[in-house]
Amino acid sequence: MKEQRRARAIAMTTDEVDAFLAEERTCRVATVGANGPHATPLWYVWHGGSLWLTSLSRSQRWADLAADPRIAVVVDAGVEYGELRGVELRGRAEVVGEVPRTGEPVPELDGPEQAFAVRYTGGTMHHDGRHAWLRLTPEKITSWDFRKLGA
Repeated sequence: MKEQRRARAIAMTTDEVDAFLAEERTCRVATVGANGPHATPLWYVWHGGSLWLTSLSRSQRWADLAADPRIAVVVDAGVEYGELRGVELRGRAEVVGEVPRTGEPVPELDGPEQAFAVRYTGGTMHHDGRHAWLRLTPEKITSWDFRKLGA
């Protein structure tokens, strides 16, 4: 099979991926369950080389990941063809902290929770006893930035 040179030409650098994931707010999470694929939007934070998701622990997404931790997440932006850009992250979701999250000290969550609170909830992290944390440390990252086509 012949390699697609265009894909390499529009790929983001590591720094561009980091900046893009730090800038955008909503991702689309894909899981696989007994009834097939399931895709939903979520807020996220990119922290320490991992994508952190807070999810309802009694959701289809959570049930899917409990049975099969494989996950794909897409973050994208742009309206016109020449401005489309995005990142797909694939790997396995890991539960971090108690389920559901009630606020017990978990040093590993200090950074992601602070970043989430600053970004989405006015600086205060709310533990509602219904959500819990998932970490995706990507095994594969694919990116595209169609703005590079004009360069």
